[in-house]
Amino acid sequence: MNIEELARENVRRLTPYQSARRLGGKGDVWLNANEFPTAVQFELSQQTLNRYPECQPKAVIENYAQYAGVKPEQVLVSRGADEGIELLIRAFCEPGKDAVMYCQPTYGMYSVSAETFGVACRNVQALENWQLDLQGIADNLDGVKVVFVCSPNNPTGQIINPQDIRTLLEMTRGKALVVADEAYIEFCPQATLTGWLEEYPHLVVLRTLSKAFALAGLRCGFTLANKEVIDLLLKVIAPYPLSTPVADIAAQALTPQGINAMRERVAQILEERQYLVTALKDIPCVEQVFDSETNYILVRFTASSAVFKSLWDQGIILRDQNKQPSLSGCLRITVGTRAESQRVIDALKAEKV
Repeated sequence: MNIEELARENVRRLTPYQSARRLGGKGDVWLNANEFPTAVQFELSQQTLNRYPECQPKAVIENYAQYAGVKPEQVLVSRGADEGIELLIRAFCEPGKDAVMYCQPTYGMYSVSAETFGVACRNVQALENWQLDLQGIADNLDGVKVVFVCSPNNPTGQIINPQDIRTLLEMTRGKALVVADEAYIEFCPQATLTGWLEEYPHLVVLRTLSKAFALAGLRCGFTLANKEVIDLLLKVIAPYPLSTPVADIAAQALTPQGINAMRERVAQILEERQYLVTALKDIPCVEQVFDSETNYILVRFTASSAVFKSLWDQGIILRDQNKQPSLSGCLRITVGTRAESQRVIDALKAEKV
């Protein structure tokens, strides 16, 4: 028996999530991972690296709870929101028996994480406007333990109708968790569902420091939920999920000064997004620019594969979304600096339709 045959069958069949860095490229304008375009400076203050860190660092938990408007016992910090996705599946889904549900087009890690653990996936494709197909969800809910809803949705950029999420929460009460992935919520904070936690014990909210906080390299995310859910996740999380330097920087980023700096970055990105959207609408190879509540824009192009390769060859790396359901011809463009936006605009104007 060779090594591959020793592996679990579902892992042998698994297609890994194709992250921006895994896809590679040799560009100098990176607009494919929804990162903040410039680095934020921090000084490490914790030097006790000979000791293991706290499992749930007190300063990080308390600072995030205050920022998010929840109680500290409703917060769990992990290695990015991706670990939060895995913890929820591990804690609530029985392999070979239960299922998770998501609505494509959406973030790809929900399915990858479920498949890794041998948990079935139910994809109820979104409606034409990328809102939830509530009837399709209701028809496929048997056996589902966790429903993932990304809002604002990646890669489409729109907020999921709050009334539809409320209907979903009523539909799943006593049956399944509803996980609202709010990785991009800082760009539209009025849309957060954290205020609903008291009303819905089965609601979970995922957050991250990777986007508006400009700390994608830190790998620090949060799960917000009622204490009963958090206590279960604490049973399956690794003993030391956050290194001491990560906890140190995260706590600094979540001080009042750090939060003010984040909001200034958001204002900068929103202004830059509008500049890019306005310019894109006048470019011949652009068929449609979709509304966005995030730090990226979904755009449908004429001959999108040729456009993608042409910009790739010029060192401008975008994210191809053609393989996602209903996103034929679409590329996703992260909002970068003004100089980066101009590079994209100039390159697209030079394209021959």
